[in-house]
Amino acid sequence: MLAFRLLIMGLGLLAGWAAGLLLSSGNVGEGLALVNTLSLMMAGALTGFLLAPRGEKLAGRWLTAFARWYEKLSPRTVAAATFGLIVALLLSVLLGNLLRGLPFYNWVWNVGVTLVLAAFFVSFATQHADAFGAFAFPSVRRKPGSKILDTNVIIDGRILELARAGFLEGELVIPSFILRELQVLADNSDPQKRTRGKRGLSVLEELREIQPIRVEDWDDAALTTVDDKLIRLARDTGGKLLTNDGNLRKIAKLHGLEVLSIHEAAVALKPQVQSGDHLTIVITKGGQQQGQGVGYMDDGTMVVVEDGMKYRGKPTRVQVINNVQTNVGRMIFAKAEKDGNGDAA
Repeated sequence: MLAFRLLIMGLGLLAGWAAGLLLSSGNVGEGLALVNTLSLMMAGALTGFLLAPRGEKLAGRWLTAFARWYEKLSPRTVAAATFGLIVALLLSVLLGNLLRGLPFYNWVWNVGVTLVLAAFFVSFATQHADAFGAFAFPSVRRKPGSKILDTNVIIDGRILELARAGFLEGELVIPSFILRELQVLADNSDPQKRTRGKRGLSVLEELREIQPIRVEDWDDAALTTVDDKLIRLARDTGGKLLTNDGNLRKIAKLHGLEVLSIHEAAVALKPQVQSGDHLTIVITKGGQQQGQGVGYMDDGTMVVVEDGMKYRGKPTRVQVINNVQTNVGRMIFAKAEKDGNGDAA
């Protein structure tokens, strides 16, 4: 930040020089005026030296805030604002030449007209960034209702059943960087990663037969992570993100994007079980407490049965006692129903 300190000291020198010129305009001798000017310039430079550290912190905060604000801007919005500013400057020059002949017109009016035109055209262009920004970014196509697929949703595979059932309306978009990520996984030396990558590519082949998909040939070398690229693409195209990544969903919502989660939809669509309802499950393992048995419903919901270990391995009719929602899903507590012989029904 040496350059910033030198700049502040330079501004102090200029301020001292200007103050010296004002003082020398009176009845002051030439020698005394020179000494006063030099003293004021030195005082201004030293004042700048003292204030430079505080100015560095303030300027650092402003630059950080500006960088964060600028990162949130869509390239189409920046392009649209630039287009509006260009139009405002051209019109201000034209109006300046037309109004120059008026007796009350001067450069102050010219600056005012320019500011008014800039405020109008920049705000208008940013409000219609999709139309004006298309001049600079014609390759990114915008279609209402398009859904941008994340890698985890493709590998998950449940998207196939949603497509077959007709719940995925609109256009399905596969970014090119997502395809590259799947290819890297499919060619990985780790067997688990290789299996996941091959499964993702197979899901895309089946999905293409069910519903048309479009590969968006878009990338931004300035963005290093896939999540950042997905957010930027969704902002530029106005599409909805289809992902099961909880952290990506939270960040995307902070950016004002629409996010769809197949996992959340599956949890919401699980059948609701109330106290007193009857279920038939198979006890598969023991619970945390002695004698407890654990079974699972068809949708994967865990059912903890009091004294259920003695019915392990066979269908058991149970009655629901409590239904608890945890951070990992729903958990049901039940007790086994007994017939007259003391065995589970």
